[in-house]
Amino acid sequence: MDKIAQSKQLMAISDPDLLVLFEDWFEELEEEVISLVSKHGPLSPMELSGKLGISQRGAMFLLSKLSREGKL
Repeated sequence: MDKIAQSKQLMAISDPDLLVLFEDWFEELEEEVISLVSKHGPLSPMELSGKLGISQRGAMFLLSKLSREGKL
């Protein structure tokens, strides 16, 4: 998830096809978070990281982002 914060750098050096794959993966990850929260109620970053197999920092990033966007 740390790499998400550097996405502008990735855009400058990455193959456009890789960026599309990354964006698709990230959208799927966001949808999975929304689904989990809908099913289980609010989750802590620790709970979410365990369910998704990502770092707690990554889980916090996703929860914060989706909350800011009004998706949670």
